[in-house]
Amino acid sequence: MIDFVNKELLEIALTHKSCLNEHPSIKESNERLEFLGDAVLEFVITEALYKSFPDKQEGYLTALRSNLVNTQNLAEIAKKIGIGEFIHLSKGEEDGGGRENPSLLADTVEAIIGALYLDQGIGKVEEFIKENLVAEIPNKVLKPLKDPKSRFQEYIQAKGLPAPKYKVLKETGPDHNRDFVIQVKVQDKVMGEGTGKSKGQAEQEAAKKALSFL
Repeated sequence: MIDFVNKELLEIALTHKSCLNEHPSIKESNERLEFLGDAVLEFVITEALYKSFPDKQEGYLTALRSNLVNTQNLAEIAKKIGIGEFIHLSKGEEDGGGRENPSLLADTVEAIIGALYLDQGIGKVEEFIKENLVAEIPNKVLKPLKDPKSRFQEYIQAKGLPAPKYKVLKETGPDHNRDFVIQVKVQDKVMGEGTGKSKGQAEQEAAKKALSFL
């Protein structure tokens, strides 16, 4: 984990909101720090891309930034530095696989970035982001920058067809650990199905299947 001067900031950054229900003595979750960290992360990445790609236009830079700061990528960083085992969760959230939940892990990374900014300033934050995110840019630019859902929609529109429609087929599990099955259709023709812990994740998986089918 990262070294903090103010250890209390790190503790708050690692405190999921579910923990407050079981521990009345804990007064603050990491949501405010996540809000701050999200903005700091976007600024640092935007500046890095602006300087690194002087010949690229806004659309390319936006797509690359989204690819770097999306939930999946931030969750991978959390796993790489072992954040999951240190997060303070309620028993229900932990039993539901919270320590492996990509959305929860990504939110915690953003909270840690916010806490690090308050603790040691933008310089230290830039070091952390460059080591864990900017370093991934050479690999990212070799792959499609847009997510499967965006690429599938562009493909369908280029064919002159109406936009794909996504439908929830199944929704199971408790509120803190939902599973979704989503189907994507084009002109009433089923193109793919996907599963995920959120509707967005399941839609992306459905679009990925549809692209493979095409």
